[in-house]
Amino acid sequence: MLTTLQNPVNLADMSSSESSTYTTREAAKYLGISTSTLYRMVHQGLIRPAITPGRQRRFTKPQLDDCRVKSTESVAPQKPRSLRSRYRQAEPDAALLCDPAETLELDLGLDSSPAASQGGEPDPRNKLNALDGKQWLVETKSVWFQKGLGAAHPHAKYERLHPAPFSFQDVARLIQFFTRPGELVLDPFSGVGSTMKACAITGRRGKAIELSEHWMSLAKRRLDEEVSAGAAAKFEWITADAREALRQMPDGAFDFVVTSPPYWAILSKDGDHKVRKERIANGLVTRYSSDATDLGNIRRYDDFLNELTGVFLQVGRVLRPERYMAVIVSDFRHRSTFISFHSDLIRSLNGAKIGSRHRLVLQGTKILSQNHKKLYPYGYPFAYVENIHHQYILILRKTAETTFKRQYEL
Repeated sequence: MLTTLQNPVNLADMSSSESSTYTTREAAKYLGISTSTLYRMVHQGLIRPAITPGRQRRFTKPQLDDCRVKSTESVAPQKPRSLRSRYRQAEPDAALLCDPAETLELDLGLDSSPAASQGGEPDPRNKLNALDGKQWLVETKSVWFQKGLGAAHPHAKYERLHPAPFSFQDVARLIQFFTRPGELVLDPFSGVGSTMKACAITGRRGKAIELSEHWMSLAKRRLDEEVSAGAAAKFEWITADAREALRQMPDGAFDFVVTSPPYWAILSKDGDHKVRKERIANGLVTRYSSDATDLGNIRRYDDFLNELTGVFLQVGRVLRPERYMAVIVSDFRHRSTFISFHSDLIRSLNGAKIGSRHRLVLQGTKILSQNHKKLYPYGYPFAYVENIHHQYILILRKTAETTFKRQYEL
């Protein structure tokens, strides 16, 4: 039994003491309970807040006082088992996402009714994507397992030709989370068109930049064969150095940017076990191109990193304010040196200025696990040399300078 609401806060101590309504956080503070407990009370009908036009909850003082009186005779609402069961049925590993109480605390509008388990409409406040609360949560996991068609699948033909492809299925997940249908996506290092294929199957518009005419031609052919005849013509393709192409684009033109840039000159080094077995033996190319302007052909790593950082600063300029970019990278070895490429790129980009009014701010990293990759005996039996079976997805947001100073500076 709840005999009392603990540590009630006097109105005089609250920032909104002169206001007639209270936000969820303020109401919970006034009652002396956690916000998650207040959410559970709302879901069980013990208190009914008003809903603003912006779909935010508001509580009145008489309502809270009445709730405080009733609480002396009420049983505290517990974590609903039905919600826990629904999560496990809807997503096999969703129990790893969060505790159901934490789910309620996020105020996603979830309920435990049978109808809700069939999926719901997106929250009206959600301007980022077209996902409902349950779909949103699954995509926020920091570890994804790479999805692929398998080497034997006929649609893997063009992907296999490129020395460093990435799965269009993984890109599609990113596009669906960070955009709404019809929005515009940019890939400044297009390769064989995985991003444009993902745009095609998710109903987004797209623009691709690729230095190599060879890869650009294969990308267009790939869409026409793997999506539908004429699919490539629905997208804009620019064969050029990304550094030059981006300078010609206006500020704030894109809703989302997703790409996998060159990993320096790792494809130009002498073939190791993997390269010899999987590419050279099958007559497949082992480098991006022989073009002198190709970032993958820059001799020194520091120079490569500086040039790549410049590209992403231009990408930040053409990205709409408060929107996101996702950069898919991997660490690698250069001779006997392990290079933490993803952390070097984070250091270069996180907090970097975009003009005078914005900055790029890291929002998180995802580990993209590649469990399907083969193991090779690097270093055996003399030294530890890692089989790198994951990539990183760096998520950055174009954030207003004023917000950055308020939230990210001490």
